[in-house]
Order: sequence, then structure tokens, then C-alpha cells
Amino acid sequence: MNVLVVGGGVIGLAAAWRAQRSGLTVTVIDPEPASKASHASAGMLPGGSAQLYGQPDLLSLCVDSRNLIPSFVAELEEFAPAGYRRDGVLDAAFDEDAFQALARQQSLQESVGVRTERLTPEECHKLQPAFAPVLGGLLSPDDGSVDPRTFTAALSTAFQALGGTLVRQRVTRITDHQVTLGNGDTAAFDRLVLAAGCWTHRIEGPPPGAIPEIRPVRGQIVRLHSDTPLLNLTARANIRGTSLYLVPRLDGELAIGGTYEDGGYDEAPTAEGTRELLTRAAEVIPGVGALRFSEISVGLRPGSPDGLPLIGATAVPDVYLASGHYRMGVQLAPITAQIITALLTDTTPPASAAPFSPRRLG
Repeated sequence: MNVLVVGGGVIGLAAAWRAQRSGLTVTVIDPEPASKASHASAGMLPGGSAQLYGQPDLLSLCVDSRNLIPSFVAELEEFAPAGYRRDGVLDAAFDEDAFQALARQQSLQESVGVRTERLTPEECHKLQPAFAPVLGGLLSPDDGSVDPRTFTAALSTAFQALGGTLVRQRVTRITDHQVTLGNGDTAAFDRLVLAAGCWTHRIEGPPPGAIPEIRPVRGQIVRLHSDTPLLNLTARANIRGTSLYLVPRLDGELAIGGTYEDGGYDEAPTAEGTRELLTRAAEVIPGVGALRFSEISVGLRPGSPDGLPLIGATAVPDVYLASGHYRMGVQLAPITAQIITALLTDTTPPASAAPFSPRRLG
């Protein structure tokens, strides 16, 4: 079977790798693979988040993906390093409201088997000496993070090592079992997977409404650097009803995110975004100002009409959708790859996939 995957971000590459590994012939088409939203992601892999409250279907999908991550990464690292750390995620409360919210998060995580530990201020300081004083924390010791740039590079390496083909072109149109590329060439397919994030619905050809509109949500992330890591493990600093993501790398990089902006398709970073992130970071990490500035990057998170992922068959024969993951693309890559591969090979996907069929939106 000849499968085309449109989109070379973390979702497209993960699906392509697993499909190629299952015995299909797969081609990924993307003018700039391993870029865009995946390139700008912080890569936190938390045990739970506020986005999951009152969303049992999404919670189930996240838990299934979380359970796949260790084996998924182990198989991937047979080809290349994946940048994975499983040394814990700390939710630190810097005000009373955030402290009270820890009990709700702990209850949510433990209800689905995610191990947690409540920490005193002293225990938090022992884990993260660079933090300003905290009221308490919640540690998820079995979770962690991944460096999305290393992760997507590993997916690309593994995919091509198994015989997959990468075409650096843009898909402009879809017709009956054929796509047209930006250079005018065409490519035939038996089955097609659309995983181009917030650009997916802009491809011409499908009937109106067949591919739901996926809006871009801008997120800016600052990267700083020090000779030794300033933080010991991945953390969320919770204060005044917001969360600041703090993801350290072993090489001394610290990724700080993120902002949420309805800025259309503008991918230019802003001075305001930089100021906001650095100001919030300095409030919870007094010594952050001494770090060297490396980069500010922008990712356009793909948001579906109802805010939930779109994974499965569309109304167009042999065309599948894997998009709309919003800020959970890296986190949901393993389960999305499993679902898409099952559908491509005519096997039964996991039960958690059913609520995320694109056809739910009509």
C-alpha cells in the first residue's frame, strides 16, 4: 500500500515511522520537515493538566499515550537519541490559589493511575534550589520531558532508515487519489494522512467541510542557556491562575513557555512576548537573569473547532486526518501514530480513539 503523509512535524513523522515499520510504503511531504509547531514546543510531558478537567475522553487518550511513551522512545532510540528525560515533573504553587489547586490535580492524576507525591516547601526547594519561595508542590516522578527538536530529528532518521521517503515540497491540491505539489508534480496514493497542523484545511480539493478548519494559536517560547542546568527537573510554576512551563535540558538550555495568542499565521516573535516570559520567569526563578539568551521562537499550535484532536477517517475516501492537537502534539504523538497505523492497516485502533473521529464535526 502506498501511503502519503502530508506534514513533517512530530505528528506526521510519528505516524509515518510507525506505518513504515508496519510494512507500508510511506512518503512524507513537507517543505520544511521537523519545523513549525514541533520546532517551537517546550516538550513537557506532564502527568496531567488543567486542560483535562471535565474532559474524560481527552484524559483517556492522554493516559494511553503516556503509557506508550517509554516503549515508543526505546524503539526510536535504536536509530537515534530522542532527547527523553523521565526524572519527574514538579508543579510548584507560588500563591494560595495555586496551592489549593494541587489537591484537585492530584486527585485527577491518581484517578487514572498516575503516581504523585505532595511536597512541602522545603522539599520543593531541595529539588529546585533556584526557585523563589513556594507554598508547596506536586511531583509526578514517572513523567518528564522530551527535546522536540531532537525527538523529531530521531523520528525522521528512523523513518528514512526503514526505507521511508521524504519529499521537501508543499501539497497544494488533493484530487481523486492524487496530490499536486508546489512544483507542479503529482503523486498518487492509496491512502493519504493529513497532518499539516493549522495549514491542513488550506489545501485545495476536498469538498467544503470535509476537512474542519484548524485555527493557529501562537505560542512564544524563550530559550536561555547556562554552563550547568539552572533547574534540576521539568516544572510548572503556577501563579495568579497561569502556568509557566520550565523545561531544562542536560546541556544547560532552559526552555520557558508559553504564551497563547490569536495572532493568525504571523510567525514573527514579539518584544512583548519576550518581555512577558522573562518577567514571569524572574518572578519564580530570581537568578534567571544571569542566563545567556539563546532564542525566542514561535509555534502555531493547531486548534480544532471544538478544541479536541482530530484523528481518523474523513468523509473523503482513503483520506485520514491527524491534526488539531493544540498544545499536546508531542504528548499525543505515540497514541496518534498507533491510531493512524491501525486505520491504515485495517486493524482495530484503541478504544480511546473513537471520540476523536473528524466525522464528529459533520
